[in-house]
Amino acid sequence: MNPIHNDVEEAARFMQAHDRFLVLSHVNPDGDATGSALGVVMILEQLGKEYVVVNEGETPVKFNFLPRFDQLRNLSKDPLDETFEAVIAVDCADESRMGDVRSLFGSGVALLNIDHHPTNDGFGTVNLIRTDAAATAEILYDVAVAAGVTFNKELALCLYTGLLTDTGGFRYSNTSPYVMEIASELLRYGVKPGEVAERCLEEITFAHVKILRLALQSLELSHKNLVASITVRQEDFVQSGADREDAGGLVNYCRNIEGVEVGVSFVESEAGAVKVSMRARDRVDVSAIAKRLGGGGHAKAAGCTIRGTLQEAKETVRLVLEEALGVSSNE
Repeated sequence: MNPIHNDVEEAARFMQAHDRFLVLSHVNPDGDATGSALGVVMILEQLGKEYVVVNEGETPVKFNFLPRFDQLRNLSKDPLDETFEAVIAVDCADESRMGDVRSLFGSGVALLNIDHHPTNDGFGTVNLIRTDAAATAEILYDVAVAAGVTFNKELALCLYTGLLTDTGGFRYSNTSPYVMEIASELLRYGVKPGEVAERCLEEITFAHVKILRLALQSLELSHKNLVASITVRQEDFVQSGADREDAGGLVNYCRNIEGVEVGVSFVESEAGAVKVSMRARDRVDVSAIAKRLGGGGHAKAAGCTIRGTLQEAKETVRLVLEEALGVSSNE
């Protein structure tokens, strides 16, 4: 039995060994985080377990087609007066990505950490970390098999959503033969791929269009045109009526410009905090940059939050990218 299989079996035993769980994903959850958290819920239900599924903040409404979405508890608006001895964290690149939920952990908490980010620091009591996996949902598929649960449309929909979103619609280089095998298997349970793709990848709000129009006016090229960046200021949110969710994905417009190696978005959704998202092609590992700045992610997709002004955040990232690319930002 190989070590990876041992880890999967240990994760399944963790779910079987406890009766009541706190299930959580990372702050500002994406499709893999949300699909994986709700996928864990589907597994726990079949095992006859109790659970509370939470996030520090809002979960994007575009994922409200997923089963048990209405049970996702936003702790910033609906605090929880309970502590848990068994916790399952999914898709959290490091401990800080769990957000302010650790106050819910009991004194002797046992924590199952399931993730695929190379920046994960193994913060769990039990760690199932596979950096070769395209998505946490891919790992959960193996856990579900090991736990002996019955696959159905609800579980399949959660896991398929995670696979679809973290592979960019099966377009990114992390799309492996195994990913496609799992996706094909999940479709057998009634998942409609066109509908999931429409909700997760295609459909946008009008507020997104309005904030995109403002953000594109800030588009800059630097570092010998190897870096493209875009900025969203607080006043842009006010003018457009958009929220932080509407500003998601803007970094891809930078990354997709021909010749650009790194795309960066700077989003100032509140005073004194700038959300930095980075997307890379081949020359730069942006997960290493993000980790240096207190964040995490993948080699080609990563992010962090920098405390300070927009100008300070831009200067910090500019200098780090100079070092990574070996090119002055003024060239």
